[in-house]
Amino acid sequence: MILFKINYFTYTKCNYMLTERTVVISYFSFLILTGTVLLLMPGVWQGTNQLTVIDALFTATSAVCVTGLIVVDTAQFSIFGKIVLMLLIEAGGLGLVTFFAFFLATPIRKFSIVSSSIIKDLFIIDLGTKPSTIIRNIVVTAIIIEASGALLLFFAFKNSGIKDHLLLTSVFHAVSAFCNAGFSTFSTSLEQFAGVISVNIIIMFLIVLGGIGFVVIQDVKQRLKNRIHLATMHTKIALLMTVLLIVGGAIFFFIEERNGAFKNLTFSQKILAALFQSVTCRTAGFDTIPIASFSTPSILVSILLMFIGASPGSTGGGIKTTTFFMLVLILLRRTYADGSLNVGNRKVSAEMLARVFVLFLRALLIICVSFILLVFIEHKHGLSIVQLFFEVVSAFGTVGLSLNTTSLLSSMGKIIIICTMFIGRIGIFTMIVNNAKDHPAKIYDVPDANILIG
Repeated sequence: MILFKINYFTYTKCNYMLTERTVVISYFSFLILTGTVLLLMPGVWQGTNQLTVIDALFTATSAVCVTGLIVVDTAQFSIFGKIVLMLLIEAGGLGLVTFFAFFLATPIRKFSIVSSSIIKDLFIIDLGTKPSTIIRNIVVTAIIIEASGALLLFFAFKNSGIKDHLLLTSVFHAVSAFCNAGFSTFSTSLEQFAGVISVNIIIMFLIVLGGIGFVVIQDVKQRLKNRIHLATMHTKIALLMTVLLIVGGAIFFFIEERNGAFKNLTFSQKILAALFQSVTCRTAGFDTIPIASFSTPSILVSILLMFIGASPGSTGGGIKTTTFFMLVLILLRRTYADGSLNVGNRKVSAEMLARVFVLFLRALLIICVSFILLVFIEHKHGLSIVQLFFEVVSAFGTVGLSLNTTSLLSSMGKIIIICTMFIGRIGIFTMIVNNAKDHPAKIYDVPDANILIG
């Protein structure tokens, strides 16, 4: 009888976890399909050529997955079309936060034990904090940051001579930047603002805030409010990695491209362009200098930055900064006898390290499979291996940068990129949820296997 109760509880819990994951996937799928239908409505697309179903699906997926890869010029959508894209970016950018806020945190449906566990896994919140409070704070924070960014961009764009639909342009770019989407209402992204300090700084600030993670923002805010100088280990690692990646990337791009892609810029503009490129590679997707004009070493560094991505619990993609940090420590440090690792006088369990490594391997597997399929399909179209690999990593990391490749893909190639964007956005969530919740506790074990490695 006791065993039956345990098994029944375990089955119910596992089945609920499956349901939660299914609803998340269904939510994003619904957004994509709805966006596709809206973009295909008469008058929404104002380009010279007809908008095909596959191109509308690609655009809607890119917006919901906050990627920014485009096969058509966003500037040629009507005002309604641009508003649709902005709403898709907002809903997709908040991702799981949007899902929990509008579907779970309602008076009708209470938080399940599993849902609460997922939220705390994702946002590392104190156990005493209510999930509904967490979500409300995150949504309010996002709205405040985007509204502030839109206001600042309004005056920055106005001073730069932008007059047409100034308010919509400002709000659109604020949402796109904070959600790390990379969509722009300008045909050449932000290339016309390469030397405009105000626009660059505001966009970079929004990108960093969106990619640092809501838990870090909340933690820093609490520390400043209470004047406490201690921060969580997660916050320390996320901030450290963000600074190192931005500064390190900027220094590399400046040295490598000062006489290359940046040669026509002044010294101060070169610094600004290098800094912007380092920031935008981390899942944002805007560009002030065409990425296709960069050297091969710069493209390889860009691929690495895209793969790492933003921090956990943020609007960005990639394997995340904390994952990369732990991978480096695993390679450089020796673990204890129980497989754990010491990080800043804190113990990281063997289970957590295993989850880090599994996430990394699965991410590589997804990229490799997508890349191989894309090569088989597109090898006759004159696209290089570097172009295709860059495209796949950009799609998986939900970045949006491209070596002028996206619009040249065949219909099957676009479908592969669509799937890669979707997996890159949704798949990471299913990877980081603790798999231990899906399985009952073992009441017996099997003998150890002795396998030679290395």
